[in-house]
Amino acid sequence: MKKIGITTTIPVEVVYAAGCVPVDLNNIFITSDNAPQLVAEAEYQGYPRNACGWIKGIYSTVKKTQLDAVIAVVEGDCSQTQAMVETLEMDGVEIIPFAYPYGRDQDLLRMQINKLISRLGATWDDALAWKSRLDRIRQKVRLIDDLTWQTGLISSFENHYYQINCSDFLGNPDTYEAEVDARLAQFDSSLSTCSSPLRLGFIGVPPIFTDFYPYIESLGAHVVFNEVQRQFTMPFDAAGLVEQYALYTYPYDVFARIADIKSETQRRKLDGLIHYTQSFCFRQIQDMIIRKEVDVPILTVEGDAPMKLDARTKVRIESFVEMLS
Repeated sequence: MKKIGITTTIPVEVVYAAGCVPVDLNNIFITSDNAPQLVAEAEYQGYPRNACGWIKGIYSTVKKTQLDAVIAVVEGDCSQTQAMVETLEMDGVEIIPFAYPYGRDQDLLRMQINKLISRLGATWDDALAWKSRLDRIRQKVRLIDDLTWQTGLISSFENHYYQINCSDFLGNPDTYEAEVDARLAQFDSSLSTCSSPLRLGFIGVPPIFTDFYPYIESLGAHVVFNEVQRQFTMPFDAAGLVEQYALYTYPYDVFARIADIKSETQRRKLDGLIHYTQSFCFRQIQDMIIRKEVDVPILTVEGDAPMKLDARTKVRIESFVEMLS
């Protein structure tokens, strides 16, 4: 089976329908034992210091991973992706471009999915059949999310972990579903409680810090909302692929994200939000819009390379938690 790297969440149903295995390059990079070295290796190859750490890590990950092709989201994700895939093409990597059209134009989105189906040799019917199959797993992961904020018995990191892996289902939906089922089976409803004294939301791209969630919980706080990771579970009812990926908030304008953040902040009764921004990312600019539109205390933290939280960021998070408490 062909292994297809993906630079972010794409219509993964098409990849499975084509008989291929999707590989989320972000997850391979950040869980690597030598993630900092992957960033350094990209810089040795000529990537500038002020390029995104995720982009540099993905570049080196592709170079070290046996892949048959890479699906690169060239519109609706990182603004540096295009330049990165050009350097990969120069090295002989097959690149399959995919674009989320600005403004959620469903005709253009359908065209993009059609092109992906044609390029991989899949069919619409098979892709829709895979949507039904994957939706079953997504619903179970959404149950884990509900248990996180309703009971406090699912950890902040677990909430992040199970949701973020809905991007590629770890390349094996059956194995991943069994892992989800096993975690749900461990849950004891008789212990249901919402004991966390402080309920936080995490918004923005997943953190590049390697110890973010354990540190938050060491302060007595609990992250019960992971904005972008939750979007990977497609937390809405959509009959078709076009409708589903038009509702998916991450690739489009910030205002749909803000509506989702405000709704979940109220529903989950959050005390505050931590907005993570990646160094040298255009999404840092959106922080000013989010702060104006979302009426809840927000702490903005910035990360650069894969590493543990630095002392300054720890102090800022601790002060924020103390202030909310």
